Amino acid sequence: MTVCIIGGGIIGLCSAWYAAEQGFDVTVLERGPESGDSCSLGNAGMIVPSHFVPLAAPGMMAYGLKQLTNPESPFWIRPKPTKELIDWGLKFMQSATQEHVERSAPLLRDLNNLSRAEYERLAEAFGNEFGLVKRGLLMLTKTQHALDEEIAMAAKARALGIPAEALTPEETAQLDPAITMDVAGSVYFPNDCHLAPGKLVAGLTKRLRERGVQIIYSAAVTGWVTTRGRVSAALTPAGQFEADQFVLAGGAWSPEAAQGLGLSLPMQAGKGYSLTLENPKQLPELCSIFVEARVAVTPMGGTLRVGGTMEIAGNDLSVNPRRVAGIVKSVPRYFPAFSEDDFAGLTPWSGLRPVSPDGLPYLGRPAKWSNVVVATGHAMMGLSLGPVSGKLVGELLADQSPSIALELLSPDRFSSASKG
Repeated sequence: MTVCIIGGGIIGLCSAWYAAEQGFDVTVLERGPESGDSCSLGNAGMIVPSHFVPLAAPGMMAYGLKQLTNPESPFWIRPKPTKELIDWGLKFMQSATQEHVERSAPLLRDLNNLSRAEYERLAEAFGNEFGLVKRGLLMLTKTQHALDEEIAMAAKARALGIPAEALTPEETAQLDPAITMDVAGSVYFPNDCHLAPGKLVAGLTKRLRERGVQIIYSAAVTGWVTTRGRVSAALTPAGQFEADQFVLAGGAWSPEAAQGLGLSLPMQAGKGYSLTLENPKQLPELCSIFVEARVAVTPMGGTLRVGGTMEIAGNDLSVNPRRVAGIVKSVPRYFPAFSEDDFAGLTPWSGLRPVSPDGLPYLGRPAKWSNVVVATGHAMMGLSLGPVSGKLVGELLADQSPSIALELLSPDRFSSASKG
């Protein structure tokens, strides 16, 4: 049987990998050119079992609205409301409840844990060419207030079976002595990992081709051929592609393709930025997150990547210098060996994360189409959840029971039909 996957980012490539493992004949359609730069390449490269709280959590929308006047803030919504943004915002507010967080936490834990296990399997199969490092993650705080909040979060993590340990500044320094830190303390999540996303995407692409998977570039889906509840072909500038089954994994551009199928997948693009120092003054061994600044820092080989922000501004990849400045200014506050001048002249990378209103991915078969699987909307956890998403897609394509229950991830959960 043939499978056509829409999207060549980490979710699409992992879906292709596991579909090929199931014995399917796979074609991947990627909207960008082969020389392009997908959202999967410039991110922080973190695998995060520690991240069990969805983006839609109590206080997040209020925080975003409060930051509207500060273009350097970690979370910013461009004040140009559209009908789609207003609809998404209302759904976000409805989802941002403690009940939603408590219901989602065990699912996010299970997804991330299984994805981590699959990354270990891929690292063994690939000779760990993408640099998987299993040293954990440090949540670094500047203030006692933030540390107290992180310690409370660590207690919730342990209640879910996720190891977490509060550390003093001295204990933090002992855990990663290669980097000078100025912090009030930290919380350490030993099960988190990091890797080099560019090498991961390149390795997956190479091995998929070796397995006979076709990857077609400059092939944005512009329409569909459908008959009696089934999709028979995807229409693109590169031609018409027929298949027995289709997987919609187009990241931030998924809603456009979904609209052509009559699917409701509310989503906003959450733009993030990163900068990579090729020869950093110091190189930590662990990845870390600056809690107050909401900035992620990851060693990748001999380089150091610094990234962050969640900018809701449409499908726009342009770089906002004020957003980048907010990231750069945070680094010396936590890592005093660095200065803002260290980042002068670097070209910022930008990428669009696909953000659903409830902070959970869309993963499953929509009721309207018997031969379509949706796998998108992973927000900031696309790389972390890549392998588990691909594994679940492969199981759905093969009509197998999924390894993890998918009810909360239904692609129909925001459609009017699903509400009766």
